[in-house]
Amino acid sequence: MCGIFGLVGDRIIKNRDLKILSQHARQRGRDSSGYIYHSDGKYTIIRADYDIVKLKSELSKIKTSFIMGHSRLITNGLSDNQPVYRDGLCLLHNGIIVNEEEVWSSVNVERKMEIDSESIIAVVIDYMSKGGLFRDSANEIISRCSGTQSCALLNILTGELLLYSNNGSLFYGEKEAIIYFSSEKYPLSKVGCSNIKQLLNNHIVLKVPICDSMQINDKPRRNVDLIPKFIDDFEQEKLLVYPKHKLRRCTKCILPETMPFIYFDSNGVCNYCRNYKLRNTPKPKEELFTLLEPYRRKSGPECIVPFSGGRDSCYGLHLIVNELKMKPITYTYDWGMVTDLGRRNISRMCSKIGVENIIVAADIVKKRKNIATNLIAWLKAPNLGMISILTAGDKHFFRYVETVKNQTGINLNLWGVNPLEVTHFKAGFLGIPPDFEEEKVYMNGIRKQIRYQIKRIKAMAESPGYFNNSLWDTISGEYYRSFTEKSDYFHLFDYWRWDENVVNNILEEYDWELAVDTSTTWRIGDGTAAFYNYLYYTIAGFTEHDTFRSNQIREGQISRDEALRLVEDENTPRYKNIRWYLDTLGLDFVDVIKRVNSIPRLYQEE
Repeated sequence: MCGIFGLVGDRIIKNRDLKILSQHARQRGRDSSGYIYHSDGKYTIIRADYDIVKLKSELSKIKTSFIMGHSRLITNGLSDNQPVYRDGLCLLHNGIIVNEEEVWSSVNVERKMEIDSESIIAVVIDYMSKGGLFRDSANEIISRCSGTQSCALLNILTGELLLYSNNGSLFYGEKEAIIYFSSEKYPLSKVGCSNIKQLLNNHIVLKVPICDSMQINDKPRRNVDLIPKFIDDFEQEKLLVYPKHKLRRCTKCILPETMPFIYFDSNGVCNYCRNYKLRNTPKPKEELFTLLEPYRRKSGPECIVPFSGGRDSCYGLHLIVNELKMKPITYTYDWGMVTDLGRRNISRMCSKIGVENIIVAADIVKKRKNIATNLIAWLKAPNLGMISILTAGDKHFFRYVETVKNQTGINLNLWGVNPLEVTHFKAGFLGIPPDFEEEKVYMNGIRKQIRYQIKRIKAMAESPGYFNNSLWDTISGEYYRSFTEKSDYFHLFDYWRWDENVVNNILEEYDWELAVDTSTTWRIGDGTAAFYNYLYYTIAGFTEHDTFRSNQIREGQISRDEALRLVEDENTPRYKNIRWYLDTLGLDFVDVIKRVNSIPRLYQEE
């Protein structure tokens, strides 16, 4: 996924405008970058696996009337960068093709690259070999390639630039007889374009210079492995333990005696059950329709949908489009722990529903370094109450939703947060008792946060390695999540009953992809969940699956026996996901797992 942009005209392009478009594209990812431009009678591609700001500075002296580029969040195909070029065709692609293997099996074209975007070019080559015209190829590509496609496809032999999108993440406008295009509307407005239009299941063709050769300049590669190759090692996989225990569990739910602050009455029922207030009891939907009425527009998008690609945000998007009949823009914050599975499901949903997806990407190398540093500190002084610091980097999600609102001019944001995902134990292991009156999934309020941070700092003092460069990132993320005022902000599941069977059935209609190493649909696009749940289970004998299933029991959605059966499978260590997590952090799998396995248990094994 990336930000793409370009300028096409008959005059020399202003460096200021190119700079604005380039810098905004950087918001969507800075792992790699590239440009293609026409100058001195020839086309040149320049590609680098570093920040576009640096690459742009190297083009400052180039005079051109045609240039387009990208700033990329790497999803797959690490060894190949954009612009993708072969057989006279040059492609910039924002999105993910999720059926690339199927595409390759249907064309008589040799695959030369790893990157999924090459399959788009293959379809065009196949189409033209059968008599199709390049300028008419957009519909053919959309029909044969699944997943989001917002593309600038250049044919240097015919002098045609094809712009098309199947989800609306591509806009174009005009300024001083120059056509500008970008993945988002905002930068086009910023440079002063007029008559800005969105491409959604349609296309335009622009005339560009004809040329029969391409000069390619690939910059030296960095030694940064953003997508480590998966290592399937059976002997190492056997290091993952799944100790059985006979912990006393609540007779009503399945919470065990190692749950923080738990106690049982004479009937064996826990205090979590006795104090539980039903959470999945939605208000009348009519109330939500009334609340949303002032936000409806005659044209254009009406709401921002924070969109992780997980099951709840995907189901929420379905409800917004099909039940609320609203026109959304989805917003994704990628902090380096979104897996390819999560990204592919984002691609599936946005392409099938036809909605724009705005991505804000963190400095992934920096974020992962922060996580690794904190995990090393944690291993030196294991404390279950400090596991949450490993996911602190994702809290800027709440910060950038405000940025997206400002850039799009849309105030309303609709959230699909599961009301049953309450995990008191994460703060409980830090010494904070459960607040059974808390109505929100996330802990809010100044007093609560101050108490929480004081407890955290005391725990951090046990391992000085926590006091590192990630500290400000962690604190500021918590601030944006818990302290900043949130307006024009509604939760779908305050008005819609959340039912796991209904959710999963709806997602099947969108060919939603499941993980290969677990049966659950929860948090499978989250690269952190398998590892931290392994920590919780190995040390305390339960995971967030136990708390989630216990909430379902209290809501009357499943029986206790069914919950026990489900967690038996869901708590099984997920080697593939844990392996990916540690490899992306640059940590040794064997060393980390052995150290985790040596931590004293809070229970006796069978």
